[in-house]
Amino acid sequence: MENRTAAFHNLGCKVNAYELEGMEESLRRAGYRIVPFTERADVYVINTCTVTRVADQKSRQMISRARTRNPRAIVVACGCYANTGKDVLIREGVADLILGNNQKSHLLEEIEKLLEKRKNDPDAREICVPDINKGVFEYEENGPSEKEDHTRAFVKVCDGCNQFCSYCIIPYARGRERSRDPQKVIEEIGELVKDGFREFVLTGIRLTSYSYGSCGLVDLIEMISQVDGVKRIRLGSLEPSAVTEDFARRLSAIPLMCPHFHMSLQSGSDTVLKRMNRSYSTDEFLESVGYLRKYFDDPAITCDMICGFPGETEQEFHESLEFAKKAAFYEIHVFPYSVRQGTRAERMTGQLSKRIKAERSEVLRHVAAGLKQDYLSRHIGKHAIALLEEREMVNGREMWTGYTPEYIRVLYESDQDMSGRFVSGQLGEIDSGYMHLKS
Repeated sequence: MENRTAAFHNLGCKVNAYELEGMEESLRRAGYRIVPFTERADVYVINTCTVTRVADQKSRQMISRARTRNPRAIVVACGCYANTGKDVLIREGVADLILGNNQKSHLLEEIEKLLEKRKNDPDAREICVPDINKGVFEYEENGPSEKEDHTRAFVKVCDGCNQFCSYCIIPYARGRERSRDPQKVIEEIGELVKDGFREFVLTGIRLTSYSYGSCGLVDLIEMISQVDGVKRIRLGSLEPSAVTEDFARRLSAIPLMCPHFHMSLQSGSDTVLKRMNRSYSTDEFLESVGYLRKYFDDPAITCDMICGFPGETEQEFHESLEFAKKAAFYEIHVFPYSVRQGTRAERMTGQLSKRIKAERSEVLRHVAAGLKQDYLSRHIGKHAIALLEEREMVNGREMWTGYTPEYIRVLYESDQDMSGRFVSGQLGEIDSGYMHLKS
């Protein structure tokens, strides 16, 4: 393995990024030297995404780019698109090794097997993509035991989804819901604390599905809060139906819990939500948000919204806009609807043009910008504690940047090394989406 090099490229979500760190670590420990993806390498690993059609295209582009950089390299395609687009990848013949989502922890083993085969057959290829939707799979430990020097660590606690929303391909790429042993989670966080991490973001494909024996999501959070050295706990996306009053009350009793909640909305129109096969109405969504606002002081509520879902009328889009204002979100992640092959939405009538989807997305982004400004304005003059992360150039000035518990991004002036340090002060003027924090 001496002098063998490997390069990695990740597409998609925080779960993918977490898993890529685990794969990178496995090769590093085996003696590989990890180099930037832009350099020539012996092995290229592309952790693909399939959440949109654009993500599919980018995945294939990065695979082809790796092949161009070194025609003799082993090019590995793994992740979500490797599951759903396996046949396309086989037909195009650019990837040498295709690994499904539940095979990522076997990356090193599969590369070594392929290298052995190539001693007799230089053109040998391997496909290792078990049907993740058939059979019962346990949670697979495929994350890193070490992380690079950062201040905030993402920790994956569950995988898979049982919801089958009409627009979504992810259940076909990730399989059924499965949760991680809480003791494994606690062990990982304990090790990360030793490495200097203080803030932990719990992530998973459907976080609120977490259930391991008698341990539910809030039970797990309570356990994590008892780990010595943990200073903040943040959550990934939450399903509205899981945010009950008891859920919000128990969370608020955990002092380390950040008052920032990303709620999985998708649309502010009840008729669109029904076509999407979402399990809540807009009234139920607002009820869940109301519980969070009851038990937390002006929490940051963020969401995802899709524009241009099949059949979305002007009236339904208007309902979404008005709902966004009523819910008073801090941030909205706006996505134009993307057709996913194999989903029910693909077969629906009333597919809208790219132009209409783009126009509606732009209108919603404008509304979202105003709502964010409103939320930030309410915090001017308030006392805040921020965890600083890195120095950035903002409007010609180099400043330290970081986040408050509400996920408000701040600017802090100091000539000292402030990375990983907590600072307190008063929130001042808004500057390019940041807020100045002054001691």
